[in-house]
Amino acid sequence: MITIEQTENLVNAAVIGEFTLADLKEFEEQSLYKLASPGPLNLLFDLRAMIGYTVDVAWEEIKFFGRQHNHDFTKIAVVTDNQWLTWQAWLSRIFIDTDLRVFSDYEEAKAWTQK
Repeated sequence: MITIEQTENLVNAAVIGEFTLADLKEFEEQSLYKLASPGPLNLLFDLRAMIGYTVDVAWEEIKFFGRQHNHDFTKIAVVTDNQWLTWQAWLSRIFIDTDLRVFSDYEEAKAWTQK
């Protein structure tokens, strides 16, 4: 399940449980809507409650960020305590041209995306 909140320049998404293709599609739809607005856009991805994701999600995520929107987000903050997810976030920097940082503290991540 995914929850998404939007403010003027921030898409704030939290994944709870398994991250499915339907969740990713919802995230994409709302992000694309927000990307149509003028000005910089940041992304805060809270993955602390995520227990896993399906293989189709991993592939679609690479396509979404890697080919279509690798320049659209100014900052991407990933919140997780999971070493595997941290490693994946750092690896994804290959596919995107943005400032991506991993945080263990949600409030610190949110403050960074709002600077």
